[in-house]
Amino acid sequence: MSVSQDSVVTLDDVTKTYQTGAVAVQALRGVSLDVRRGEYLAIMGPSGSGKSTLMNILGCLDVLTTGRYLINGHDVASLGENDLAEIRNKEIGFVFQQFNLLPALSAWRNVELPLFYGGVPAGERKERAIRALERVGLGPRIHHRPGELSGGQQQRVAVARALASEPAIILADEPTGNLDSASTEDVLSLFDELHRTGRTIVLITHEQEVADRAQRMVHVRDGHIIDPAEVAA
Repeated sequence: MSVSQDSVVTLDDVTKTYQTGAVAVQALRGVSLDVRRGEYLAIMGPSGSGKSTLMNILGCLDVLTTGRYLINGHDVASLGENDLAEIRNKEIGFVFQQFNLLPALSAWRNVELPLFYGGVPAGERKERAIRALERVGLGPRIHHRPGELSGGQQQRVAVARALASEPAIILADEPTGNLDSASTEDVLSLFDELHRTGRTIVLITHEQEVADRAQRMVHVRDGHIIDPAEVAA
């Protein structure tokens, strides 16, 4: 698979095998995927399809068994754990179903945490955290703690945290799974806006109406990315 200069993410014939006792479980079977800069991609698949494994590989939370994975020009398969941690911190902005906010910290303190671990100086951390919160419409609530915010606002804090490090890609794993319909629309509208401004977004979901907001959609089944014509089969 050739690598485009416009690609942020390239997976080339990636496999992932888990060994459970004497049994080898193939979670991914030769997955190839290219995500271009500024693209908004939704990945769909039922439970057991390999969707979660694919998300973990994309997020450098797990390592592939065979194949090649490039993110922003870095060959992930060749990296050790310390280098993978640096990639996770600097190249990937994570947004999870659980907001993963620390309840004792204000919104801006939550947003600055990845910058702290990335060694960014204190003054710059605060400035970037506040700027990210303003970007997601929470400028007036930078001092609020998570318990003082709605579910949709908490997820916006999580998105701001993902944006603060200026990552190559935002990886959102079921980001609306814990939200009511109004908060879901609020967060999806934010992703729409981020896409319009050129952000690269990969969203993992099992909800068709969420995936429909993306620019492109791929489906995972039995460890493969399948052709759209096969989806209804």
